[in-house]
Order: sequence, then structure tokens, then C-alpha cells
Amino acid sequence: MILLNSIHTDVSMGVTFLFLGLLVLMVLALALEEKIHAHKSVITGVAAVFALILGQATGIFSSIDSHGSHMPFFVKFIDWGVIAIILGSSIFIDITSKSGIFSWLAIKLTKMTKGDPFKLLIYYSIMTVVFSALLNNVTAMLIIGSLTVVSLSNLKKLSLLLGFLICEGLLTNIGGLLTLISSVPNIIVGNTAGISFASFFVISAPYVLVATTGTIFLAGKLFKISPLKTDQEKADAALLITNFDENAGVESKSFFKLGWFVFISFILVLAMTDLIPYIQDLGIGFVAMAFGILMMIKIKNKTETTYKAIDWDLLFFFAFLFVVIGVMEYAQVLHLIGGGVVQLIDLGDTAGPIALLWASSIASSVTDNIPLAAMLAKTMGNLPEFAQNFWWAVIYGANLGGNITPIGSASTVVAVTIIAKNNLKLSFVGFIVKAVPFAFFQLVLASGYVYLIGLLN
Repeated sequence: MILLNSIHTDVSMGVTFLFLGLLVLMVLALALEEKIHAHKSVITGVAAVFALILGQATGIFSSIDSHGSHMPFFVKFIDWGVIAIILGSSIFIDITSKSGIFSWLAIKLTKMTKGDPFKLLIYYSIMTVVFSALLNNVTAMLIIGSLTVVSLSNLKKLSLLLGFLICEGLLTNIGGLLTLISSVPNIIVGNTAGISFASFFVISAPYVLVATTGTIFLAGKLFKISPLKTDQEKADAALLITNFDENAGVESKSFFKLGWFVFISFILVLAMTDLIPYIQDLGIGFVAMAFGILMMIKIKNKTETTYKAIDWDLLFFFAFLFVVIGVMEYAQVLHLIGGGVVQLIDLGDTAGPIALLWASSIASSVTDNIPLAAMLAKTMGNLPEFAQNFWWAVIYGANLGGNITPIGSASTVVAVTIIAKNNLKLSFVGFIVKAVPFAFFQLVLASGYVYLIGLLN
């Protein structure tokens, strides 16, 4: 039987359940974010304020020795490495995208399909996975979604738009599994588990390849997106794509070339962070910030435009969330929740990871997967050593659960928003009905893959 190691404080069960109730309210508020008309940062900020006041009132922080420190103890709850990665990457991507390299690539790939809808689905699907892996899920969905509308409109195939957007929305969460920085749950769990950027990619890439292929095949069948068959259909489609101009978004050739060079360098340095002297000790957060600052040289007298584009709500959301999680640790809530995790781990190295994967995927389908990943990572981080595939079970479950409901991930929310803007009818239940076959396939595949990881380790 695995025993939990947690911060020792004399906390009564009543106090623990009081803080658990606060945590549940926060998670429910995040799930109902749109209905209560409140941003994530406001929800977690309010929760952090109440959690700290309740913590002082109940005396759960009595074991903290902040004597001689000029920094408030709760600031230390924040994982500044995660904050640095998100902030640095946001700055870097915003400036680099102005070079036109992303729009150029998308339109170039569209022209390569010669107007064939199924080829377009394959190309956009691959691009969705790659963009989600290298950028972030929301940005990828916004870029690919908007380009898909334009492409299908020009091809006079808007009847296929719903299927394209659903497939792309689901694939953002598949692409989010490709690298350590592809999604926030990856960053949180990966950092806690000590998984490097390179090893994360090597382990996860085979799953992403198979899951992407299967998802594209299912989308073609379920949404009736088929290849062009007759010569006349192919000729008509080829004529329509002549309106596409990949150079329309390129304002400066020198900036365009610089964008490609720096973007490729960014990915390479991230991949080799653990091998580069000095840099390996500074970490991925430093790399992201360094490249973001280097790109700011390009707009050194117009930095305010990039500052406005940064998702400050997301950054403050994380800061407040880490404070809440830190308080929950002192309130023994993590110890309580950890008991459930321990029960799953105690099922053994075969059934345990699979049970944890499905449990975390179901939980993340109705709540925000970021608090879920943070909570599980913190809880599991306090446990003695266990099989590596348990960490991967949480990573896959937290990401893939977002494909079950339209509120399961930010990217599926964006996909549904684009669907609504184009006057396509899709209810909450309707999304689930269309998404469940994909999610079931992806989770079954992930279960087998997590089991394989356990055998290989």
C-alpha cells in the first residue's frame, strides 16, 4: 500500500472539507465560465483571495516560517517556470506571426490539394496537429478555422464546414500531446514528473501519428468528406483555387525569411535545452523568454502592440490557480484527493494507469483540464516512486478528455464559436453525439499505448 507524503499540519477533517467545497465551487465556476460571464482569472482570483483569508482564519499556515522574508509566502506557491514558458512563447509567436510565415504555409498547402476536399482535410488536419504542437491549441484553432472557412467558401463546399471544424477542434487536443509545451497540462505534469522536451516527443509522437490518422479516417467517413472522383470535378476545383495567394500576408521578404529562421531555431533550441551548457540549468522557461525578447528587437519601438496581444487573463489565471493549489495542500485537500489517486495506483501497474487515464479524461470533459492536471501533478508529486506510465495516464487523460464535450478544452470552445459564427447549428448534446466516436477511439488507443509504455519501462 502506497502512503501519502504531504505537508504536516494539524487540520481537522471539517476544515479540509470546507476548503474542498471552495475548490469544487471554483471548478464549477470555471466549467460555467460563459454562463456566469466571468473570465478565468477573475474566478481563480476570487478563489485565491477567499482561500488565503480562510487559511489565515483556520490557522493552516501556522507551520510556515516567513521570518526575515520580504516576499509573501503565497507568492512562492506560484510555479514561475510555467508562467515564463507561457509569457515568453506568447510574445515570440505574436511577433513571429506578423512575418506571414503561418498564413503562407496554410495557403501553400491548400493550393497543393488542387481543390480536393479529402486532401484538404488531410492537409488541414496535419497542419492543425503541427500548429497545436508548436504554438498552442487556441491559436491553432483560430488560424486553421478561419482559413478553412475561406478555403471551403472558395471551393463552394461550405456544406462540409461543420465536419472540418469539428475534426480540427478535436485534433488540436491530439496535437497538444506532441511536445512538452504543446498544452498546459503537459507543462504542469511534465515538469513535475521530470520529463524532458526530447523524451516527451519521442514517447508521444507514435501515438499522435496513429491517433491523427484514425481521426482523419473517421471524419471522412462520418462527415462524408470524400475525394474528387471525376476529371470534371478535379478541373473545376483546380480552377477555383487560383484565387489563393500565399504571398498576400507577406509584407516584408526580409522579415519573412527572418521569421522562418528564428522559428526553426526556437524549436531546435527547445528540443536540445537539456544538452546545451548553461541553458540546461536555466530551463525551457528561460528559452521561451529569451526568444520572445530577441524577437522584440524587431519591434523595439512598437512593443505596446505585442503587450496588448498577450493573454494576460491566462497568465493571471495560472498565478491565482497556483495560489489556490498551494493553499489546498496546507488544508490537506490534496492529501484527501490523493487517497483516490492512491486507490487507482494500488490497482497495479496494468489496471492502475488505465483507470487513472479514464477517470482524468471524464473529469476534464466537464471541468477545466488545467486545474485537474495541476491538482493531480501536485498530489502525485507527494507520493513515493511509482511506474512512469501513471504520469502519462494523467497527460493523455487531461488532454483527450477535452474531446468529449464542447467545454472540455479551450480549443473546442473556439471551434464551436466558429461554427456558430457561420450559422451552423450544433447544440451541446449535438457536439457530444458527434465527438464521442472520436473520443472513444482516441481513449481506447491511449489505454493500449499507456499499457505499452508500462511494458517498455
